[in-house]
Amino acid sequence: MTGFRTLLHKELLRFWKVGVQTVAAPVLTALLYLLVFSQALAEHVQPFPGVPYVSFLVPGLVMMSVLQNAFANASSSLIQSKVTGNLVFVLLPPLSPLELFGAYVLAAVARGLMVGFGVFAVTAFFAPPMFAAPGWILAFAVLGSAILGTMGLIGGIWAEKFDQIAMFQNFLIMPATFLAGVFYSVHTLPAFWQTVSHLNPFFYMVDGFRYGFFGQSDVPPTVSLAIVVATLALAAGVALRLLQTGWRIRH
Repeated sequence: MTGFRTLLHKELLRFWKVGVQTVAAPVLTALLYLLVFSQALAEHVQPFPGVPYVSFLVPGLVMMSVLQNAFANASSSLIQSKVTGNLVFVLLPPLSPLELFGAYVLAAVARGLMVGFGVFAVTAFFAPPMFAAPGWILAFAVLGSAILGTMGLIGGIWAEKFDQIAMFQNFLIMPATFLAGVFYSVHTLPAFWQTVSHLNPFFYMVDGFRYGFFGQSDVPPTVSLAIVVATLALAAGVALRLLQTGWRIRH
């Protein structure tokens, strides 16, 4: 396990050394979202009974930050290594696909959770935190960041230049995150768009995470958990297969 621990340590240091960019900047972005949307909609929207809109918005922003930064960590690491040519130093040691997968994804989870905690700490000044079921909060935060870390790994393997990874993020990850009910409850949407939302696995990550705060959600948390676990298993299977074959990284 020496190689795994070394690669994990390297990946953790990679984002921590530029913490202002990788941790502080996303926290500030989430705070700006909170200020803008809370001022515009606080008096007009109450998604859950007895839950102010600002309180409703905070878990969504936390989870959005967790997901986006977990993806960014794994994807940026791989594409930078490809472009600069130092990926060879990761591939030369006898690291198994599982060790490579674990190191990249665990580092992505660490960054996602760190940013999420920062966002929660800052936004707690605007809405007193509620904890109806803390276990669900932790479960969905870890699973969600693991899924996005795995998708970042897949995106990094697929992409061969920065433009491609930006396209992957801007046309897939970001729309799926914004349409996952971060800023609204899907019950406020027309029937057609509710159906579309339920086809988005990101929705179940956000909805289950929010359940941990208020004990209320658009779908039962057990359903969300099952779909999130299945999504992680599918994404992990794809990522491990790509690492085993060496597609676009060894050939």
